[in-house]
Amino acid sequence: MTPQPEFSRELDVRQCEGKIAHLEATEAERAALALRFGIVRIDSLAADIELHRKDRVVEARGTVRADIVQSCAVSAEDLPVSLREEMAVRFVPEARTYAPDEEIELSAEDCDEIEYTGSHFNLGEAVAQTVALAIDPFLTGPEAEEARKRPELNGETENPFAALKGLKL
Repeated sequence: MTPQPEFSRELDVRQCEGKIAHLEATEAERAALALRFGIVRIDSLAADIELHRKDRVVEARGTVRADIVQSCAVSAEDLPVSLREEMAVRFVPEARTYAPDEEIELSAEDCDEIEYTGSHFNLGEAVAQTVALAIDPFLTGPEAEEARKRPELNGETENPFAALKGLKL
């Protein structure tokens, strides 16, 4: 059984035409997502998404906003970051299963599709994935340049025998 996503908002495909969904993560959901994304914390996460359906395909378009704190990739200082991302995905019924070694070709449009089973799709998980893709994994802050000058970051380590050199027997 697949575990429930940290930010789950399941919607019924049969009842979403023309709706505008406002999603906002709770404190517990934000803490769980921060752990999943490997960042310090998520202070806010919200999205406004317009939904349109044709048969069993749902198109979701809108804006995702998040205020996060992540560590500088060099100095490890905490850096506040505001994210604002446009989201455009299609939820499509699960197609068929593929063999583990079977090659499939994807078009650019296929990359923006999320399959669902049954009659519900998870809009919250799509929002979470949008945030995950917007996080800069190599973010650097104002103290990064100074941190790069530290000997331990440049492979320079003190000779362990240097202290013995000054000793007299």
